[in-house]
Amino acid sequence: MKLLNISEYYNFSGLRRRLAGTTLLFWLLTSVSCLLLLISCAAPKLAEKPSHRGTSLNDALSQYRKISSISTVVGLDYEKNDVIMSGDASLSVSPDKLSLRIYYLGFLQGEVYEENGKIKSKPKLDKNKSLILVEGLKSSLFWWNITDYTVTETADAYELRNGYRRVVVNKESLLPVEQTIELENGDTIAISYDTPSRIISEDGKETLDNSPLSWYQSRVRIQLKNYIVRINVKSYSLTR
Repeated sequence: MKLLNISEYYNFSGLRRRLAGTTLLFWLLTSVSCLLLLISCAAPKLAEKPSHRGTSLNDALSQYRKISSISTVVGLDYEKNDVIMSGDASLSVSPDKLSLRIYYLGFLQGEVYEENGKIKSKPKLDKNKSLILVEGLKSSLFWWNITDYTVTETADAYELRNGYRRVVVNKESLLPVEQTIELENGDTIAISYDTPSRIISEDGKETLDNSPLSWYQSRVRIQLKNYIVRINVKSYSLTR
């Protein structure tokens, strides 16, 4: 049997330690890789969706009509002829009033106020911009303020219609999915909705109440001719 001298012994011992360390590192890396693989393969959590099948349309509309005002903070994209301007906005709406303040990089860029049909703005807006911002925003949020309407049903939706307005409401969520408004000059405002979200209370928690008033559509698209406004709601609160 060969005897190792001191130099050979320490070289051999160091090799054993390096091999042991390499093996341990290998198993650690393998374990981490397997854990990451399991996490990536896990089924994603599905977004919660409102379900109000047990609530009639009339009951839901009665609840919505108790709302006196809505306040929101939104991301806003304004598009005309493929040119897009983006910013943030604070919006407060009631059936007879609207207040809109538009910001870019934190600086106030424009204001629009409406009360009982009278519109004031800084800077001054042309007729189409005023219509899409005032009539479009108010009607998109207070979509239930439709009068003298008839109701027809499909398998998935209710359709509320009068002489100049049409609102389609999803039966499951009791939220609007689309709306059209015919103006006196023959033009049409088209509104579409997407992405239901729960209202977040002041303490940052989702409301536990599962009534229709606990939900809103967080993405809205409004179009009038070649003018388009896209809204991404960041916060939403209502007053009854």
